[in-house]
Amino acid sequence: MAFFNSKVSRFLIDDTGGAQRDLSPYLTEVRGLPGERGLNEVTALGDGGARFIPGVEDVTIALAGIFDDTAASGPDAALGPLRSHASAVDFEYGPEGSGAGGVKYSGKCWVASYELRSRVGSLVEWTAALQVDGAVSRGAF
Repeated sequence: MAFFNSKVSRFLIDDTGGAQRDLSPYLTEVRGLPGERGLNEVTALGDGGARFIPGVEDVTIALAGIFDDTAASGPDAALGPLRSHASAVDFEYGPEGSGAGGVKYSGKCWVASYELRSRVGSLVEWTAALQVDGAVSRGAF
């Protein structure tokens, strides 16, 4: 069994022009993947316990990080315009990095929210909620 320090994790998202942006240098947290799967109850009167069949996925990804407005690479330049973008974009998440053979979760998503936070005595930070469009795929880099 292998263990990984989260410092090697990678999160990539396409910007409005379709260029893949690596948000990893600015991220402090990624939550929500691979995500929740809906289960529909099909318990009948004669059943001895609850029964279910698979439903659809409804996955929300939560990101948090440190603000940077560098046009070519910063998270503000990628996520800010995506908040009002008219189509879902590709994302990739590698919990153990993006080396060949590493686990990769991917799919399409919408930026549902992007919020900045300023506090006295602290760095400017941001949070984002990404709504997955369709299902999350599990594969390898």
